[in-house]
Amino acid sequence: MNTGVAGSLSAVLDGASRDVRRILVGVLDGHELSVDDGISLTAAVGRDLHALTLVADELRRRQVGDVVTYVVNRNINFTNVCIKHCGFCAFSRDHRQEEGYLLPIDEVVRRAREAWELGATEVCIQAGLPPKLDGRYYIDLTRALKAALPGLHLHAFSPEEVLYGSVRSGLPIKEYLAELRAAGLGTLPGTSAEILDQEIRDRISRGRITVGQWVEVITTAHALGIRTTSTIMYGHVETPDHWIRHMALLRSIQKDTGGFTEFVPLSLIHSEAPMYAKGLVPGVRPGATGVEVVKLHALARLMLGDALRNIQSSWVKEGPKLAQLLLDAGANDLGGTLINESISTAAGAQYGQLVGPAELRRLVRDAGRIPAQRDTLYVIVRTYRDGEDPESPLDRIDNAEARFGSYRRLIASGEFRYTRR
Repeated sequence: MNTGVAGSLSAVLDGASRDVRRILVGVLDGHELSVDDGISLTAAVGRDLHALTLVADELRRRQVGDVVTYVVNRNINFTNVCIKHCGFCAFSRDHRQEEGYLLPIDEVVRRAREAWELGATEVCIQAGLPPKLDGRYYIDLTRALKAALPGLHLHAFSPEEVLYGSVRSGLPIKEYLAELRAAGLGTLPGTSAEILDQEIRDRISRGRITVGQWVEVITTAHALGIRTTSTIMYGHVETPDHWIRHMALLRSIQKDTGGFTEFVPLSLIHSEAPMYAKGLVPGVRPGATGVEVVKLHALARLMLGDALRNIQSSWVKEGPKLAQLLLDAGANDLGGTLINESISTAAGAQYGQLVGPAELRRLVRDAGRIPAQRDTLYVIVRTYRDGEDPESPLDRIDNAEARFGSYRRLIASGEFRYTRR
């Protein structure tokens, strides 16, 4: 550790409470953060919180250095029709509703090709669960995309979708995942995790994939060589204890499989979420506070960093400015360009259409760090030193909604209306 960093840490730790100082010194000395100590740190405020974030930043520096990464990608949410009625989801529609849509496979391929031609290395594909879906649909969609765009990485299908495809096709999860891999699937999003506590899940999304089923899909994918991301959704009815136990479970899985590529904290966008807007779930909070957002990212670095080194800050959920600040609280990745984002947007997020590569690099540089484009597996495509700022085709797009469409326009247009499929 250089003298300046050592001095700053020492001064901040001296100002922290005795218990917090003991825990943080132990982490800096290389000891794994226990669940009990992690729960203790969730109460950090004031100087204790300052100490926590500074230690998280130091661990980030040791574990991944000063490079901050991003991926050039596009989200394609091919349908909003869903048989589930999760309390936090404002995106889904019943199959009888006029706002329900389903993009044909050739339209999904067209959108993926458009992203590829604009420099994307990845498409992220997730959607609702339409009733009576052909069990091989996800396999057929993957095969069509890979045939058209063999060089594009397919980051697709949540564990919930994999489970649905398995049930609808009659294939065991392992065989279904093997077929997806053979068709060209690259990685799985580790979404549909929310909080990995069954009691909480039963309150906010009864009937959704269970904790045990989520773990089964994820660990089976890892065993087959299919890597996944990992997530948490917080700021609703959970307590900070749930954050720590959720991350401890992810850490345990990562120690066994090594299959996670990143951890993505996702704070609840509450304004249009049915459980909040319609009062469907008692006690739902209006999303996480700013302090909670900073605290969770710092805790993620302490809980996961040795096993899972990539902690993402989401500009979609938090906005670019707070996402930038989180780079000083343990995060080392800013996610992707996205081009389209429908799920958070439907819930009331103010961001989600597009942040171009040049803007992502500016956010990184303004935080005093080094920007780098990565691929889905965190292989660096290019590191951008001072003065290196080539323009991407995405940087030349002035009106992303006019060019790519938006969720609001899509559900209003009726062009791909589900009831007319």
